[in-house]
Amino acid sequence: MKIGTRSLVFGVHQFIWHPITVYLAWVNLYGKPTWKEIVCILVHDWGYFGKPNMDGEEGLKHPELGAWLASKICGPEYHDLILGHSRFYSKINGKEISKLCWADKLSIKYDPWWLYLLRANLSGELEEYRENASISGFVKREESHRFWFKKLKELLVEQSKIEGKKYGDKLIDSSKTELNCSI
Repeated sequence: MKIGTRSLVFGVHQFIWHPITVYLAWVNLYGKPTWKEIVCILVHDWGYFGKPNMDGEEGLKHPELGAWLASKICGPEYHDLILGHSRFYSKINGKEISKLCWADKLSIKYDPWWLYLLRANLSGELEEYRENASISGFVKREESHRFWFKKLKELLVEQSKIEGKKYGDKLIDSSKTELNCSI
C-alpha cells in the first residue's frame, strides 16, 4: 500500500478523523460551514489515494481529485476552494490560497500529540515530514518527535489565526472552545 493511501486509511489524513478536525477548525475560524463546504472538507485530501509520497511531485498534486469531485457535486465555484487548500499547489499554479487552507492547517489544534504521532508513524509519513523539517532547518533530526509536533502545532495554529482572519471577522477565542488536546 502506498504512503498516500496509508495516510487516508490510518495516517495523518485519515478519511474520518481528519475531516472532523478540519470541520472543528472551520467552525473556530469562520463559523458553521454550508453543506457544500462540508463536502469540500470531506474530500479535500482524497487525492492522496495511491500517491507514492506526500510532499513529492505526485503528492503535491493531491488537491486535484478533491477539486474535481467538489466541482461535480457542489458546482464549479468549489473547485478552487479545494485546490487552494494547498499552499504549494496554489503557488506553482498561480491560484489564490483558499480559506480551506487555514482550517486544514488549524486542524492540528484538535489532534492530541500521541494520536497524531501514532498515525504519522504507522503510515510512514512521519519519516518524510521529519526529513523535510530537518532539511528546511525547522526542527533538527536529533529532536524528539514530540518536540517536532509541538513546534509544528505552534506554528500552524499561529499562522492559521493570522491568515484565517483575512476571510472574515469570525475568529473565536480558542481558549474557550479548544478540546483538551494539550501537548
